Amino acid sequence: MAEEIVNRVANNKNLITFDLEDYYPNGNRVLFDIKDWLFEGLLLREKDFRKQVSEHDWSQYKDAYVALTCSTDAIIPGWAYLLLTSSLFPFAKKVVVGSLETLETILYVEILNNLDVSEYQNKLIIIKGCTNKPVPEGAYIDLIQKLQPVAKSIMYGEACSAVPLYKKK
Repeated sequence: MAEEIVNRVANNKNLITFDLEDYYPNGNRVLFDIKDWLFEGLLLREKDFRKQVSEHDWSQYKDAYVALTCSTDAIIPGWAYLLLTSSLFPFAKKVVVGSLETLETILYVEILNNLDVSEYQNKLIIIKGCTNKPVPEGAYIDLIQKLQPVAKSIMYGEACSAVPLYKKK
């Protein structure tokens, strides 16, 4: 009779699964492309741009995370993004310049910078790899750097098929 295969990792009560998806900040994500506010999609005319800003309904971004971008090859003066941010500030939770991926990365950097990892002192940790939400790759890099100084060991994946990453010597 064959011996039963036991997954000791999955059955380990000292094992903590760390799921970055649990830290995903709720809220609408908006990519705000200013190309439509440019003359022929390429030239920012200050007077016209300021008019667009003053007439736009900024309240629609209430509690949203906004990434400001320009999808054309236009040269955008720095003050333009500042003006947009000033208008978004009373409504949006966060405003960044870049893509939605840049936005997610910045959100996770802030979250992980403020994360208290003392509860993970000398613990066995699995960083869960599969998520349903857009967790950026950089968040995993930041997380292991945050956990490694305190953890006993760190693995990646699921308890049934975890990949070892670090073990304290």
